[in-house]
Amino acid sequence: MPLNTAIQMHQSWLDLLAPEFEQPYMRSLKAFLQAEKQARKIIYPKGGEYFSALNNTPFDRVKVVILGQDPYHGPGQAHGLCFSVQDGVRVPPSLQNIFKEIRSDLGVEKMTHGDLTAWARQGVLLLNSVLTVEAHKAASHQGKGWEKFTDRIVELVSMRREATVFMLWGSYAQKKGSVIDADRHLVLTAPHPSPLSAHRGFFGCRHFSRCNDYLARMEQEPVDWSL
Repeated sequence: MPLNTAIQMHQSWLDLLAPEFEQPYMRSLKAFLQAEKQARKIIYPKGGEYFSALNNTPFDRVKVVILGQDPYHGPGQAHGLCFSVQDGVRVPPSLQNIFKEIRSDLGVEKMTHGDLTAWARQGVLLLNSVLTVEAHKAASHQGKGWEKFTDRIVELVSMRREATVFMLWGSYAQKKGSVIDADRHLVLTAPHPSPLSAHRGFFGCRHFSRCNDYLARMEQEPVDWSL
């Protein structure tokens, strides 16, 4: 993946991640994605949205990180922000449960759509571990190189940002967050908001109020979680 205009990523991230695009693992990932497209496979999200999380949330504005696993694999859903779907698309069950917890925690009115871009623009980095997926094949692009790339993103935030809130939901996100310096940041953990696990402690975790309380103590602007 040469650094060119095809990579739609905020310059602050490009400056930090440029060396990664020259690494063998990223060259291998690029070759894999090109082969998939040449085989006429449908890949989500579309190419211009692979790095939407990094395009919508500049590095120097990151104050919250939410880690997801891989993109939604149904048509019209994924657009490069974890847990988010495009306006007009039915809100998936995990995101419905996130909204339920926000309402319970903060008393926010019912959300009318699932597009989380407004969060991203406030400094919430909505980062999936894997940034692409084949249509209708969950986890189909795991182990191809994306994980190493996104590990580097988490590491950079941990090392170079101050007083950031990391929300790690489920064992996968918690394992990925093992590089986070918990002395410099607030690390919040809970079960995944999936219907399979949300009742085991995601509901009632109060991560959203705890996040805003911490940001206020650190003299940062709290996040408006309403949509």
